[in-house]
Amino acid sequence: MAPESLSQIFLSAALANNFVLAMFLGLCPFLGVSGRMDTAFPMGLASAFVMLVASLCAFGLNLLLTIFHLEFLRLIAYIVVIASSVQLVEMVLKKHSPALFRALGIYLPLITTNCAVLGVALFQTAREYSFMQSLAFSLGAGAGFTLALVLMASVRERLKLSNVPGVVQGTALSLMLAGLLSMAFMGFAGLGG
Repeated sequence: MAPESLSQIFLSAALANNFVLAMFLGLCPFLGVSGRMDTAFPMGLASAFVMLVASLCAFGLNLLLTIFHLEFLRLIAYIVVIASSVQLVEMVLKKHSPALFRALGIYLPLITTNCAVLGVALFQTAREYSFMQSLAFSLGAGAGFTLALVLMASVRERLKLSNVPGVVQGTALSLMLAGLLSMAFMGFAGLGG
């Protein structure tokens, strides 16, 4: 089997195997923050940054833990890295953009428990990616997560201006939109090899 190219890994993580719309990981911020574009895009960028940091640190930690035969500590080590990087993002947003910090609310610290972020670290370790492959995978996963948030937010903002029947307003409409977006992303299956 030929090794995957970096572009295949990126496209697969962003589109064909999108963490939100294909693997259904990270649904809490997807449904909670995607009500408005002004919160969805920054949340996507913050999550993408945490995915990148977690992925690169997971690569290094995995090498270190493997050398010392401490593979059983992977999960807890990854969680510590993720929590630390989320804390860093929180401090930067609170300092430089207090309005955005307040707008994201509880969803910003919830990146720590976002299973998509942990999934990036665990999947790349299980697939035994090299450093560059891990970088492409995390960038693709972050881009796909941001894309899913922005798509959902744009559709939800558009529907606020439409005459939607009362039966499907609110959570029901959000779940139907998520299902339709997920089915649309199924069209990317097989993309990249």
